Amino acid sequence: MTAFLWGLGVFLLANASLCLLRAYLGPTAPDRLLAVNVIGTKTLVVLCLLSFVFERSLFVDVALVYGLLNFIVTIAAGRLVETGRLRGEWE
Repeated sequence: MTAFLWGLGVFLLANASLCLLRAYLGPTAPDRLLAVNVIGTKTLVVLCLLSFVFERSLFVDVALVYGLLNFIVTIAAGRLVETGRLRGEWE
């Protein structure tokens, strides 16, 4: 079972490297933003896999914080790409 999880982790990291290539070559900014978001999600899954393999619950806590930060940064970057500014009309 551990060999399967290690193989899955290597597969996810290889897949994330292809997403990194898409982020570099993406023709538009939303393509690049989506590729970076997918890399963040795959990193979160790899952290959870490492937590299961090494039997450390600390990695799950790190993955949760990383997921929340990834969500906030994606929302902010999406707003910046869409409108060209971060501040809203409510301020």
